[in-house]
Amino acid sequence: MSELIRMSAADLAARLSTGEVSSVEATQAHLDRIAAVDGDVHAFLHVSDHALDVAADIDRRRAAGEQLGDLAGVPLAIKDVLVTTDMPSTSGSKILEGFLSPYDATVVARARAAGLVPLGKTNMDEFAMGSSTEHSAYGPTHNPWDLDRIPGGSGGGSAAAVAAFEAPIALGSDTGGSIRQPAHVTGTVGLKPTYGGVSRFGAIALASSLDQVGPVSRTVLDSALLHDVIGGHDPHDSTSLTDAWPSFAAAAREGARGDVLKGLKVGVIRELPDSGFQEGVSASFRASLALLEAQGAEIVEISAPHFEYGVAAYYLILPAEASSNLAKFDSVRFGLRVDVPGGTVEDVMARSRDLGFGDEVKRRIILGTYALSAGYYDAYYGSAQKVRTLIQRDFDDAFAQVDVIATPSAPTTAFRLGEKIDDPLQMYLNDVTTIPVNLAGVPGISIPSGLAAEDGLPVGIQFIAPAREDARLYRVGAALEALLVDEWGGPLLDRAPLLGGAR
Repeated sequence: MSELIRMSAADLAARLSTGEVSSVEATQAHLDRIAAVDGDVHAFLHVSDHALDVAADIDRRRAAGEQLGDLAGVPLAIKDVLVTTDMPSTSGSKILEGFLSPYDATVVARARAAGLVPLGKTNMDEFAMGSSTEHSAYGPTHNPWDLDRIPGGSGGGSAAAVAAFEAPIALGSDTGGSIRQPAHVTGTVGLKPTYGGVSRFGAIALASSLDQVGPVSRTVLDSALLHDVIGGHDPHDSTSLTDAWPSFAAAAREGARGDVLKGLKVGVIRELPDSGFQEGVSASFRASLALLEAQGAEIVEISAPHFEYGVAAYYLILPAEASSNLAKFDSVRFGLRVDVPGGTVEDVMARSRDLGFGDEVKRRIILGTYALSAGYYDAYYGSAQKVRTLIQRDFDDAFAQVDVIATPSAPTTAFRLGEKIDDPLQMYLNDVTTIPVNLAGVPGISIPSGLAAEDGLPVGIQFIAPAREDARLYRVGAALEALLVDEWGGPLLDRAPLLGGAR
């Protein structure tokens, strides 16, 4: 295994900037890794034909003395929910098979402008509907820690690519935990930014009031560096915040070297029952809290009485918005078109959507359409929005008492492929700790916190901060990460099987 693929994005960028390593060398190393292992992992749906050309151009510009971005020349994986002009954008669905966008998503355009090298598009649950990446129309992605297990979802492809050293960093999207839950089960880092802090323009919409694009990486600093590239106001996105954001990389570096934990008030939610979590997850969470406390943090029990209703509210709001957003895939303007000889436009539309959408997408469209229908809107969708407001108030009350809230990132380690695919309710409950963050629009980060004793698989701890306080998460996350890496004697991923190696 080339040492280049084991480097963090920050370390690789440092070597690129001095000329010790070329972008072509770094990109080729990752392309070789993809060729070697992705047949087993299936993290990528499409690998770029232009990556080496882009890398060569970065090397030429650097040699000419041009001032480049901090991550210039670093390879990047892109979740297939983000549209690109030079690679297909399918959102994991047959209904968009082969679709080429006429424009790049804003985050992709910003990554290109900063000199990152797109490696390819990563696998995902169809239209981001799922928690395991088993609902992709192109087959499941496998967890590099155990190929028989799920890599999380919907962004399992991005997390698996980073965990399998196929890419140093990746772009993901998070509607109810689709960055943080895959991070939890693959031993990676994932951050869901404050709603509006990163542009959604060019992200194929699932639920517009919940979706948020964010970074996936192996270290907190790497996520912060990528967040600095993709964040900020975008006039193309009507929900984009106009705030002037601080340097997230500076916040991460401060956390890694400074005494930011002393006096930090960390909230633990009273209503989050310990009994609902795998013992290894709970034990790792308690150990992380003890480590924070030993460094001077104060653990404060807080109340969030409406937190437990988050899943129920979410699975009314999300399907309702999804049924509206997916109505545009009608076989007339773009996407799959299945001809029905002698049929009407409605016949063609019905047949195309029947063959183009998978079972989970159909399930949520039906549920959302029902929730929005006459006579049921107030009872279901309207009530869910009221619960959403109560959850937002719970967070406001909590942050009046504490600086951050801590939870396990998910209830269990990675389950086996096929184990829950026929039980939607159990699949939905997997996002119990991540969903409230999206409902409230606040930022959340998952960082690796250890391995569960019962199965040796990774688990993560989630930190939640008030809206616009993403930098606080990078400081706290980097501080705990540094303590844990010291305790483990190296990064957690060094202990991964990595497709055959011993743990």
